[in-house]
Amino acid sequence: MLTQKQIAFYHEHGYLGVENVLSGDEVNNLRRITDEYVEKSREVTEHTEVFDLEPGHTPENPKLRRLKSPILLHEVYRETLHHEKILGIVSQLIGYGLRCNGNKLNMKQPGYGSPVEWHQDWAFYPHSNDDLLAVGIVLDDMTEENGPLLVIPGSHKGPVYDHHLDGHFCGAVTDSTFSDKGAVPVMVKAGGITIHHVRMLHGSVSNTSDKPRRLLLFQYCAIDAYPLSGLNNWDLFNETIVRGEPTNIPRVEAVPVRMPWPGALRSGSIYESQTIIKESKFTQTQYK
Repeated sequence: MLTQKQIAFYHEHGYLGVENVLSGDEVNNLRRITDEYVEKSREVTEHTEVFDLEPGHTPENPKLRRLKSPILLHEVYRETLHHEKILGIVSQLIGYGLRCNGNKLNMKQPGYGSPVEWHQDWAFYPHSNDDLLAVGIVLDDMTEENGPLLVIPGSHKGPVYDHHLDGHFCGAVTDSTFSDKGAVPVMVKAGGITIHHVRMLHGSVSNTSDKPRRLLLFQYCAIDAYPLSGLNNWDLFNETIVRGEPTNIPRVEAVPVRMPWPGALRSGSIYESQTIIKESKFTQTQYK
């Protein structure tokens, strides 16, 4: 569980690194299953509903950059989503009742690994309140060389930046006033977790090390946070609950919102949406 100091740090700065949440056996099991899916990616040559591929991916040299919706693929990922330690920590930050509103497993291959430009998750899926966060389960020690999570402390209290280019959503900050001054890496060892607020400005650069960097990401939200894009199916919506009971009373707060419309020209993942970006916003020398 988190200390009061850690809870205060999260609310003040918008992020947190927590060590030793998963056991060594749990991490090794996640690595093993993930390796199996990397092997399976040899069978495909283009993006699928399961695999998001790096440029240059081949059957001989598989370069998998994302598993889409891993909880639909294997019980081990589903069990991790419901891990009592993780749910306990998240509940300390945004309340007992929780939903999962997204999941993925991002991988940065040695010597490359696609960068992720600066963005705010809130730009993708605004809700009726902003008690949402992302938990990253660290499968490989994060270092400055392997493309760790980068955040701008306190940015979760600031504006929601424009994520549009040429009239379409592009999944990255395009606002000319944006600066990544003050960005810091979140370095956590395997078995630990990263946490960042849904409005936190964050991104990551390429992996220049000789080892992979894999991060299993779960997006959790307060059970009374309703997506502003609306609901298609009440029963399916309630299947996303991981703790607590359903409610049809959304909590509505005065939070800044920009809708992700008109939609991206290329969809499927943030990597695809960001392909139209013409200029990187990584201006700090050590993070280029």
